[in-house]
This record gives sequence, structure tokens and C-alpha cells, in this order.
Amino acid sequence: MATRPLIVGIGGTIRPGSSTERALKVALEAAKGAGAETKLLGGAFLARLPIFDPRPAGPSPEQAELAEAIRAADGVIVASPGYHGSISGVIKNALDTLELTRDEARPYFQGRPVGTIITADGWQAAGTTLMSLRAIIHALRGWPTPFGAALNAGGALFDEAGECREPKDAWQLATVAEQVVEFAQLRATKEPVG
Repeated sequence: MATRPLIVGIGGTIRPGSSTERALKVALEAAKGAGAETKLLGGAFLARLPIFDPRPAGPSPEQAELAEAIRAADGVIVASPGYHGSISGVIKNALDTLELTRDEARPYFQGRPVGTIITADGWQAAGTTLMSLRAIIHALRGWPTPFGAALNAGGALFDEAGECREPKDAWQLATVAEQVVEFAQLRATKEPVG
């Protein structure tokens, strides 16, 4: 790892300016403030990402870009809206695409901290979606951070400048980012396992 860890943010919806992507951008700014470099794979990228097909064929340029970003990442933040009690299809597709890394020495999210951000219209959907995403991260061998942000998008979360309207939401997003950066830095001080 370089002196500044690379944190990759995956998330948003295909709707420009979605609250989920805004939340991810706030978190990535907090990661920069904590000393990281960042890369955003947001809604526009997710909209171009083809549905993952496990049959043998070469990956699309977008699929290759996603796999390469995760290979280079020291930490990841995944942000999803809560759709019907779980993560959105575009987020699931992005995570499924990481199957491209399955046979590598460091597949999926192995050895990386992964922060979680959920935006949903109501606390129930936020809670169930957060649990679903954390379970998927475990299945992908990632280390979910102790804190996961759950934002109730029933009202306007952000002002016109893209900043959180509520201090509690800003705190949640900063906490996720800081934990990902901190765990990435701690991991970098350890000798590789295996």
C-alpha cells in the first residue's frame, strides 16, 4: 500500500444526484480528510455495467474496470438504497461481477475493510438492507466495519451544496469512512498472511 490508502466507493442509483450517491460522495470526502486517495464508481458507472454472466467470455471494459479498482483498493465503501428490504439490483450486479477475481491470490474483498452505507425511506428498510449488505460482504471475504451508516431518506438528506442537513447523518458517513481508512492503514502494517 502507498502511504495513502486507496478507498474505492461503489454505489448510488442510475438516477443522477441520488441520495445514495451523495452519501457515498460525503463519505469519500471524509476518507480524503483522513488521508486516503479515493475512487468513485457511482450511478453513471453502474448504469453502464452489464449484467454479470458467469459463462466464459471476456469481461466488458466496465467489468474489467471494476475488477481492477477492487484489486488496487486498500478499502471499499459500498452504498446502496434500500429497495424492498434489500440492496438494489445494480449494487448486487456490481458485487456479483467481483466473481471475476475468484481465482486470484486475493479474491473478492479478501483482506480489505468494507464500509456500508444504506439510504432508505424508513428505518425498517434501512436496517434489513444493512444486514443484507453486511452478509454479502462476509460472503465476499471482506471485513465489514463495526459501524454501518443507515440514513432515513424519507426527507431531504442533503442541501444544495451536497452537504448533510443533519449532523447525525454527517457523523455516520464520516465514521464509516474513518473506520475504513483506519483498518486499511492497520492492515498495511501487518505482514501478508499465507
